[in-house]
Amino acid sequence: MGSAMDIRLRRVYEPVSSGDGKRILVDRVWPRGLSKEKARLDEWAKDVAPSTELRKWYGHSVDKFDEFTRRYKAELEDPERAGALGRLRELAGEGTVTLLTATRDVDHSQAAVLAALLRHGA
Repeated sequence: MGSAMDIRLRRVYEPVSSGDGKRILVDRVWPRGLSKEKARLDEWAKDVAPSTELRKWYGHSVDKFDEFTRRYKAELEDPERAGALGRLRELAGEGTVTLLTATRDVDHSQAAVLAALLRHGA
């Protein structure tokens, strides 16, 4: 993989863009009030999402983001989640991927953690 992967982050509620490439929802819970048609997803990677317990603990509190990231990365070592992350890596290796989340603060979400992992392989 010579060139950097093109990984984008967006809210699933934003309009579809021609530059999105593969559109992948990385939330465990389906976004409230959104139809499957309107979402226009290529995949729903719920197996890569944080556990319900971790999501509830975090509560999108920015001051917990570093600890959330550490705990989430540990969860991603679970075989089922690791397989789902591998699938994301595969898709990202094929072209542009847009990770979608319903979270308002995309920069402090599991999508941001996943994007960093995919871009930097860490």
